[in-house]
Formats: sequence, structure tokens, C-alpha cells
Amino acid sequence: MLASVTTKRCEAAGQSHILEHISDDDISQEDKLSFLKSVDEIPLEKLSDFLKSALEEEEKLKNFDPANVSAEEQIEPFSGKSASTTNTDAAQIESLNESHKVGMAAVQNGQVAALLLAGGQGTRLGFDGPKGMYDIGLPSGKTLFEFMAERIKKLGQLSGKGDKAIPFYIMTSPLNHKVTTEYFAKHDNFGIDVIFFPQGTLPALTPEGKMILETPTSVAVAPDGNGGIYPAMVKHGIISDMKSKGIKYIHAFGVDNALVKPADPTFVGYCIHSNADCGNKVLWKTSPGEKVGVVASKGGKPCIVEYSDISKEMSERRGEDGRLVFGAGNICNHFYTIDFLENVVVPNLGNMYHVARKKIPHYDAEKKETVKPTANNGIKLESFIFDVFPLSVKMAVLDVERKDEFAPVKNPPGTDSDSPDTARMLFSNVAKDWLTKAGATLVGDTKSDLCEVHPLTSYNGEGLEQWKGKTVNCPFTI
Repeated sequence: MLASVTTKRCEAAGQSHILEHISDDDISQEDKLSFLKSVDEIPLEKLSDFLKSALEEEEKLKNFDPANVSAEEQIEPFSGKSASTTNTDAAQIESLNESHKVGMAAVQNGQVAALLLAGGQGTRLGFDGPKGMYDIGLPSGKTLFEFMAERIKKLGQLSGKGDKAIPFYIMTSPLNHKVTTEYFAKHDNFGIDVIFFPQGTLPALTPEGKMILETPTSVAVAPDGNGGIYPAMVKHGIISDMKSKGIKYIHAFGVDNALVKPADPTFVGYCIHSNADCGNKVLWKTSPGEKVGVVASKGGKPCIVEYSDISKEMSERRGEDGRLVFGAGNICNHFYTIDFLENVVVPNLGNMYHVARKKIPHYDAEKKETVKPTANNGIKLESFIFDVFPLSVKMAVLDVERKDEFAPVKNPPGTDSDSPDTARMLFSNVAKDWLTKAGATLVGDTKSDLCEVHPLTSYNGEGLEQWKGKTVNCPFTI
């Protein structure tokens, strides 16, 4: 029955070539059945539309000239609701303090969930495992996963609603799902409510739209990008699960930031206070040449514009306050209402894929082996988490202090930027800053990168009053 249905679907989609080896005698029935089941999960009927839309976008980008675009493609500075924690204006400070109260109230009411993108591996770090299991070298030996889980736990405690006040949803990848779930199980989920779901995949395609076989009984597939979080949430019932728990607001973020504040009540509260359906926490660019996408407006709709898509003049343009006009750097730190995801994003899923031309290993029937090409021979379709921003009708942007909230872990140890070493130093500097603000005097090796305030001790510098007037020797662990 499955073979008949799958065959008909493949024929109708023009993909029957992938079944040409299914009758080979040297392939076991078990392998054949497994293959048919995997093919049955592929959205065969939608592939041609996905590719067509992605190729059209690719062609448009090839011919894109930021100095000569139509009105609907005109890139303008973001003009929606925005605020900054770096602003020392009394009214701004008071407003964000009020936002923090709104965010904490939402946590207390069980309305906030944290959503982590954790599909990445630690390959670039020289680490064989999920990036979230990486230890950046602080005295505690805590991993990125552990820091995030303990901050969520601490925030729940601060809200007065206990350790499990904030559910933690983690999107893994097919590659690291098992290892990640086993890691959390080993640590009893760090005492919080954790829900896992894997990111989806899509088949690799030839430029003509044909699926590529990697072996006689397997299609070459690849993760569908971090924008795959939306269809994955639908497929695995995550939105329904959130609704059943009374969740109204979601804070989503990436795994590679050692200083991320999960379910950040100031950010969440700011977006709620602004009546936003979608929000973005950003860092202002340090220079026009910093290679990071920025929040902007295209055709009157919010979006992320890559640094390569704005002209030199635009990148250098400054406002009356002296800051870069196109300076709101994207760091994969977002807010959504559950209504926005369910009623706006989900109905519009589909044509948000982009082309990535890659070297795709493929099965050579004559040689009866899988061949690794030396040049790009296929297309992987991927989407980005921010592709849904243009669907927002009221987006809010919060600019935060880089030194307090951003310690990226992307490059191997010994690298000058975005490495475990730089992240450890940033983490240590925050710990020292918190104690200094609490009234402590730091002595010893005050430049140490081994100073640590555990997340269960303090979420954001609070609860350190006992150190007022005391002398603390660096490095320290509290």
C-alpha cells in the first residue's frame, strides 16, 4: 500500500527517478520499507514551488542595486517602535523599568516561554557534539545549555512561581537530537520544564528540481535553516502545547551566546507594553563596516537587510544622535506573540526558502557508489528565522548593551573574536561589574577571565547586596 501511494506521489511530482533502484534484489525489504517511509515524509507536491520561488529570489538578488530600486523594494531605516537600554535619559530608564515589571508579571502568570535554536554542532570549535554542550572554560565547567537552563530556573524563582515557571522549548537537529536529549536527561533537565523537537530537513535538488539520491535507498537531505523552526513547531505540535499551557509570549534565541538572558523580562515586557506582535533585541553596530544584518524597512515592512545589500553611503549614514541610521544589528534574539505565530506566520509558510548551491554527494549507478563532487552540483533550500518579519504589523526593537548581553561562541579557541576565550572574558567582566555595582571592592587579578557569578546566584546582577562593603579577591566564583 505504502509503495503504491509513494510511487503515485513521486510520479505526479516528477520525482519517480528516486525509486529506480527500489526493485534491486540486493536491497533488503527492511531497507526498502525504511526508504519508502522517508520519501513519504517529503513534501513532494510543494518542492517545485519552493524551488521556483527561491530561484526567482536568487535572480533578483543577482541584479540588485541598492542605489536603484523600485519603491516597493526601497530600503529605509526602521521606523517602528524602538528603545534602548543604553539610553541614560530618565524617561527611557523609567519606561524600561516599567517594561521589566510587565515582563515579570507575564512570567508570574505563566504566559512566557523560552525557545532555543540548538541544532548546531561544535565543529568550528573543534568540539565533537552539540554546540550547547560546549564548556567555555569557566571554573564551574558549566556548558552553554547549563547556563541557559539555570537562568530560566533562577528567573522562575525570582517570579515567585518556582523552578518550572518558564517552559524551555529546544529545537535540535536530526544530527544532535538524541545526544542533546540524553544530556538533559542525565542532568534531570536541570530541574526545569524542557520540551525537545527536531528541526526539519528538505531534499537536495538539482538545478532542474530533481531530488538527488545519496545511496540507492536514501535521498540527500539537509536541515532547512533556522527558519525551519516554524514548520517544525507545527509538525511537532509545539504551538498547540504552548497554548495548552497558557503561553502567550515567546522569547527565541540562538545557542551560541554565553550571555543570553532567556525569557528576558525587560525585553518581553517592552514588547508586550508596545503591543508588538513581533520583536527583535539588537546590538548597535560599532562601525559602518561591521558585517552583520540590520533591522530596516523594505516597502514599508520590517525586515533584516544583509550588510552586503546596503550601499556604502547607507552604511555610513548617521542620525542627529550621531549613531548609524542602519545600525540595529541582528543577533538572533526575537519575541513573538503566540497569536502572531499561529494566525499570521503558519498560514504563510511555504515560499520563504533561499538557494544555497552546494557540493552534494550523489549515487553513481554505473559505479555503484556514492560520489563526492568537486564542484557545486545541487541546491539546498533553507530559510531564516527572520524571514517572517515582513508579516509583522507592529514590530518592536530593543537595543541593548553589547558588553552585558552578547558573548558569541562561534570560532575555535585562540581566535581573536567570537571564541570561547573572548566569551569567557566577557562573562567574567559581567561578573566583576555586578559585584562592583553591588558595592564590593575587587582586588587581586582584576583582569582575570575566570570570575564567575553562577546563574542560580543571580539572573541579572540582583541579590548581591551581601557583598556591599566587602573585599573580593579575583578570580572568584560566587
